[in-house]
Order: sequence, then structure tokens, then C-alpha cells
Amino acid sequence: MHHTAHAPRPGLIQRSICRLGLWALAMLATGCASVPPDKQALRPDDQPRIAVISAFAPELALLLAQLQQPVSHRIGGVEFSTGLLAGKPVVLFLSGISMTNAAMNTQRVLDRFDISHIMFSGIAGGVNPGLHIGDVSVPAQWGQYMEWLMAREGPPGQYSVPEWMKSELLPLPAFGMMHPRSVQVRSAASPQISQQFWFAADARMLALARSLQDIDLAHCHAGQCLQRRPRVVVGGNGVSGPAFVDNKAFREYTFNTFEAQVLDMETAATAMVAHGNGVPFIAFRSLSDLAGGGAGDNEMATFMQLAAANSAKVLLAFLAAWQ
Repeated sequence: MHHTAHAPRPGLIQRSICRLGLWALAMLATGCASVPPDKQALRPDDQPRIAVISAFAPELALLLAQLQQPVSHRIGGVEFSTGLLAGKPVVLFLSGISMTNAAMNTQRVLDRFDISHIMFSGIAGGVNPGLHIGDVSVPAQWGQYMEWLMAREGPPGQYSVPEWMKSELLPLPAFGMMHPRSVQVRSAASPQISQQFWFAADARMLALARSLQDIDLAHCHAGQCLQRRPRVVVGGNGVSGPAFVDNKAFREYTFNTFEAQVLDMETAATAMVAHGNGVPFIAFRSLSDLAGGGAGDNEMATFMQLAAANSAKVLLAFLAAWQ
């Protein structure tokens, strides 16, 4: 059987293409609107806001419960909640777990909202042996510690690095074949590509965080209590990478090499995006586990809620004191 193709009437084509809703009326003179509404880079409002980010739902739920005058905006499948938190205009959202999600959605909030500052609240694995589960770490800078060169192995246990790659490697020890590298960076303020590892938290925000040392943090949850009272620790280094770490040897390497307080899977990506956009940034990360350094099984399932609550409590205190 042969099917004859009939050419649609030109008027019908035009009406079909342009039938995209009232939003297109202003552009009808050109024939039809070219970009559907959900693809336009429109801001839901013009209120300057602080972006408050968490990686996954249990972390953000504690903050959403305190949000006043909440309004929900769904952009690219992500729910952004605007309102007042501790009296400050904010937009709350989940970055999603992973470095890619964190970078993508941090840039998304900067593109769609008028963001004055960025804050991250959530849990982390403890790296510094001087920190304990429940403590809230507020690092002064963040790096992507799993930006690696995987070196070529010759004789067993001996690795070689290409000469042209050596300029990108950090003067730090490798973990077997894995050599830490810097990342290429550019921003509106510095458009020339440069190599960088650490991305600093905002100095003014860190100064305020140092005044919050006396917050009474939780040390019990669901009948499980910590042996010591958690505390807020401001300063030092944080590191992020695309892996959940539950390995004693790698934890020790991370502390000895990067002098890290904590590790996670998002913050350094958000810090790099903040740097690229010139937006002040700070992160509050509470230890839910010891990244493989504990005596028994990983502690995250037991103390995740406690750690998330402590991080949220410090962030709320910070916002209440922020001018």
C-alpha cells in the first residue's frame, strides 16, 4: 500500500508552532516565540536572597521546617523554596549528591535568583582525628582532592608521570597510582585560565562563624548518645570528591596529605562555582561518621540525623546573627 503525503496548510503549521500559551503574545509579531517558558532564564522574583543548600532530603528537611512564607518554584526538575529563614530572605534547595549535581544546581540557583551569598549545610565524614561525630566543621577552604592523574605502572608498585602533566600535579604525595592535581579555573574577575586547588570561604562569614562556638549541639538521638559533647570548629581545610569514603588507610592519607578536617561529595564543587561567579560562600558540615576510621561499622546510619540537626542548628544561628 502506498501512502500519499499531503503538505500541511501553511496556516495550520504556523498556528501549531505558535500555540505555546499567553506568554508568547509579546513575540507574535516575529511569527512565534522561540523558547518555551520553562527554558527561559526568568527569575521568579527580584529579592536578593541567600542560597541555602543541602545534598539530600534529611539535611534540608530540618531547615524547610523553619522556613516562613514558603513559596515553591520548580526549575529543571529541582524544587527551590523561597521564604524567610531566621528572618533572612533565602532560597532553599537540594543540590543532589555528587560533585556534578552540586556544581550544576549551584549554577542554576545563581542563574535564576538574585543570590548575595551561598551557604551549605549537611553531614560529612570526619578526617581529622581531633574531631568527633556530631562536631560541626566550618572549613576556611575547600579542595577537590580526587582530581587525579592515574599514573602508568611499570614494574609492580612503580609509577611514572608524563612530563607534560607534571605542571598540573600538586607537590603532594600520591596514593598509589593516584596523584592529586589542581583544576583549571577562570571567572569574570579573572578570565585567564589558571590552575587552582583551594577555594576559600568568605572571610567575613568565617569571622561570624567563629563567634558561634558556644552553641549547645545535640549529643543524643533515638537512644544513641555520644561520649562527648559536640562542638563547632572553624577553620582548616575541607575536601570533596565523587566517592563515599569508608576506608581507614585512605582517611589517613587524606588527613596527612591535605590536612583536611572533613570530606564530602559536594562542597568543593559549590565552592568553585561560587568562586567563578564572585559570590561569598561558607559551608557547615557536621560529622556523621569517621570515613572508615572508627572501631566498628560505619557510623553514618546511626548518627546521620544527629549530625544533620547540628549542622542545621549552627546555620540557623549564623543566619540569625548575620547582618
